[in-house]
Amino acid sequence: MIRFLKTHYKWTVLAAAALVAGSAQANGSFNFAQQYDVGEVRESVGAFHNIPLAEAGGYALLPGLDGCFDNPGVGGMGVHYINTTLLNNMVLDPNQPQAMVYARGADGAQRLVAVEYIIPAALWDATHSTVPRLAGIKMHLETDLGVYVLHAWIWEFNPAGFFKDWNPRISQCVLN
Repeated sequence: MIRFLKTHYKWTVLAAAALVAGSAQANGSFNFAQQYDVGEVRESVGAFHNIPLAEAGGYALLPGLDGCFDNPGVGGMGVHYINTTLLNNMVLDPNQPQAMVYARGADGAQRLVAVEYIIPAALWDATHSTVPRLAGIKMHLETDLGVYVLHAWIWEFNPAGFFKDWNPRISQCVLN
């Protein structure tokens, strides 16, 4: 009986480890914790749960980008408050994201759910031959807006992946 339990335990641990590793890879977040310190980012932007403090920190709704970003059937992002100084300085610092992303909670109040790193593509491409990376993580080109982006869902779980654009738990900028 003990032999059976040891064997069963060993296979259970191996299966769990494989499941966790496979899930992390599928979500695009495998090994990100070694390079991207979520706790540190949360600490550096935590005050911005309060939108007036985010505004005082230079984040604002920009005309044309001030609506809800939603992709029906895929998920939503939320409303982006963008810091144009950080956007234009071309520096990628995990603790100074270019955008704060908010979604409405069940009570109707806006909640900080994610941060977004944004680099204008034309400016970057003029002086670089590769796409930007943040903490070793490759950003991707959002062709409609002409920017490289990387979302980090530091406050709201994203079943599609920690660094994925669309969160299926958000629909029409409301958390489900």
